[in-house]
Amino acid sequence: MGAMSTIVFFHAHPDDESSSTAGTMARDAARGDRVVLVVATGGECGEPAADLAPGETVADRRHRELEASAATLGVARVEWLGYRDSGMTGWTQNKALGAFMNADLDEAGRKLADVLDEEDADALVGYDWHGNYGHPDHVMVHRVTWSGVEQAARRPRVLEVSINRDHQETVVKMARLRGLEEGIHMPDPTSLGDDGNPIGSPAADLRWGVDVRDLVDVKKAAMRCHASQVTDIEGFTSLPPELFEATFGWEFYREPGVVGSLDVNWPFEGGPWPGTPSHCTCDLEGRGWPVRSRS
Repeated sequence: MGAMSTIVFFHAHPDDESSSTAGTMARDAARGDRVVLVVATGGECGEPAADLAPGETVADRRHRELEASAATLGVARVEWLGYRDSGMTGWTQNKALGAFMNADLDEAGRKLADVLDEEDADALVGYDWHGNYGHPDHVMVHRVTWSGVEQAARRPRVLEVSINRDHQETVVKMARLRGLEEGIHMPDPTSLGDDGNPIGSPAADLRWGVDVRDLVDVKKAAMRCHASQVTDIEGFTSLPPELFEATFGWEFYREPGVVGSLDVNWPFEGGPWPGTPSHCTCDLEGRGWPVRSRS
């Protein structure tokens, strides 16, 4: 797969793209690839904006926020699958009419396959086996990804975004050594997800690590487009700059069926971007993380 490829990113809700794959999406678009964003739900279970206009729904607002984020990242097309946000496990919204978690798998896969066929997609980026943290809609994205791939006329290459648990443990360790962990909002690698499993994946299960530290401002701008989601977005964007870069300046992917250790490199063909080594390491201490003990 060379330059001017078409890469489809599949996400569960508006704002998921901004925190997990925004750097890769922006890099792809800047390289001249066609970036397509497919969103499963309208994010109806998100925080309602304080300034919703009469008749405006949470989904209406989140649609507009997603479109703004997509424009920030250089996305060429946004496609909505039209399902409802299912909420977290055990919420009453799990049983709502049209909840994504209850969608017919073949039908949802066909909707995704239609986009893949229309775009003649070279690659599809979905979620790992438990959607990083077990959210029912994220798990469904994983399942629909593979249903769509099986139904597509041409099978695209598949990558699965995942939190690198080992990397995030290092980030948290460095934050603690600098006395930065109190009162901040960032992924806790020791916590269990909504499904009771550890979040993300161990580094040994990951194939690609993408360095997007030079794009953290773009990533932060995409996050800020989702202004209605105050708890998460303000929590993330208010992190100290060095901690934001360490947490969101790397994006990690599994590639099912491909054998190999974690390669910190650009996962798509066409060569690395100018000015960045082909291989590097996630060396936090060497990149603005002087270690000190708390007083």
